[in-house]
Amino acid sequence: MNEFIPYNRPFIAGKELYNIAQAVIKHSHLAGDGYFTKQCQDWLRSRLGSPALLTHSCTAALEMAAILADIGPGDEVIMPSYTFVSTANAFVLRGGVPVFVDIRPDTLNIDEALIEPAITDRTKAIVPVHYAGVPCAMDMIMDIAGRHGLMVIEDAAQALLSSDSGRFLGTIGDMGTLSFHETKNIISGEGGALLINNPDLLDRAHIIWEKGTNRRQFFQGQVDKYTWVDIGSSFLPSDMTAAFLYAQLEQAETIIQKRREICDHYRARLVSLEEKGLIRLAHGESAAGSHNGHIFYIVTGELEERSRLITCLRNENIHAVFHYIPLHSSPAGKKFGRVAGDLKHTQNLSERVLRLPLYYEMSLDDVDRVADVISSFYSRG
Repeated sequence: MNEFIPYNRPFIAGKELYNIAQAVIKHSHLAGDGYFTKQCQDWLRSRLGSPALLTHSCTAALEMAAILADIGPGDEVIMPSYTFVSTANAFVLRGGVPVFVDIRPDTLNIDEALIEPAITDRTKAIVPVHYAGVPCAMDMIMDIAGRHGLMVIEDAAQALLSSDSGRFLGTIGDMGTLSFHETKNIISGEGGALLINNPDLLDRAHIIWEKGTNRRQFFQGQVDKYTWVDIGSSFLPSDMTAAFLYAQLEQAETIIQKRREICDHYRARLVSLEEKGLIRLAHGESAAGSHNGHIFYIVTGELEERSRLITCLRNENIHAVFHYIPLHSSPAGKKFGRVAGDLKHTQNLSERVLRLPLYYEMSLDDVDRVADVISSFYSRG
């Protein structure tokens, strides 16, 4: 039996374990907002250009964003149906209504041309999701938001260090959210961050982050004691989580470059199948945008074909997975959201997308093995 190739594998890139020991021994701080939390936030601000607050997950960052956007009962939030449940759940928790629109068949991102027809007098925000680290059409989305007085919250969970016309994804809208879950490029097990690009939101973001207190103002000497002033929650990660993350951030460019090389090798090995019309490959680089090598997927002919290919790969000890069940077709999506227009691409592509193994320690020989099995599958007809 060949060695198992998983879809994803967590990894150590540098000083992760050393940093965790330092958090305990040198800094004597394991709770949130310690030395390593500040180091991570400083790195994100320096590298991306936006103030950042570390959170225990991207879900938590989205929940903070929903509070900062003042989402309340009946407020509508436009987003793709082809996304993870947290994108919608964060707003439903505030009483908001997700409004699901279709995706573009080329990028699997929200179709910017369908956003404006979905706007009503209840619309409060737009949430573009940068699928696979590939940029949404942010110029058009920001223009629509500006003309209608809407907030833009980028779900950049998959898009750390991806860019659009020289701007990092997550830094273009009013807010952006990042994920450091173990399935992402840069990991801390669980973890996330909220990027606050609109300066008017920064002070309140700190209050919400600090459980609704003005603790930051107290430590800055602006008030003589801190107290409960707003809603909030315990959004901070442990400083041990931040210690692990900081070691990964220090190696971020190396990690992402390796993932891009893996994507490039997959593309070179599988492009002949695309040229024959047997599959479609993941959206690549564009003139304006650069992806971060987060996901390499193929689009098969139909659901049954994808199922057979998954089985074929599994029989060769290779784990490949499909992605989201569209939110609009889920029980909670039907209960809490509404559909705007025809979601034909969402439904069709969700049944055909197959994500191939991709992780930092994956060798190009492993990529060849996966590609060989896929090529053999299609050569058999």
